[in-house]
Amino acid sequence: MIYGNIKNTEEYKFLNIDLQKCFEYIKNNDLKNLEKGTYEICGNDLFVNIVEYETTTEDKRFWEAHKNYLDLHFMLDGEELINVNFIDNMKQIEFVEKDDFLSLEGNKKSSILLEEGDFLICYPNDAHMTAIKVSDSKKIKKAIFKVKI
Repeated sequence: MIYGNIKNTEEYKFLNIDLQKCFEYIKNNDLKNLEKGTYEICGNDLFVNIVEYETTTEDKRFWEAHKNYLDLHFMLDGEELINVNFIDNMKQIEFVEKDDFLSLEGNKKSSILLEEGDFLICYPNDAHMTAIKVSDSKKIKKAIFKVKI
């Protein structure tokens, strides 16, 4: 996984071209004013989901990972904690191919605080649990880029 801020993307020129396209899309589009939904960038190979939700407690959330896509979570408004671990440390429950969704059980290794402008890239070996409140439950808006591997 890679954690950073959009102001510092020059440091990440080593990342593959599709991740560079995500950074360019962020810089060239007013994502805050997009409605919730899915927006194609390069067909099924690269797209972004604009989501809004209330953060909550860990016990109301779930672990996930993906095999066919990596995620780039980009915070547009608000703050959330994302718990992380490696799937090798977790119990793998079920993989749903059509949704590219691997459900897992286990404990966090660490937590990452995403605030406006921050991003987190999760690769297939990175388990993540999103939408965890920092102090109080708050509504957030986030872009989740899906990059086909």
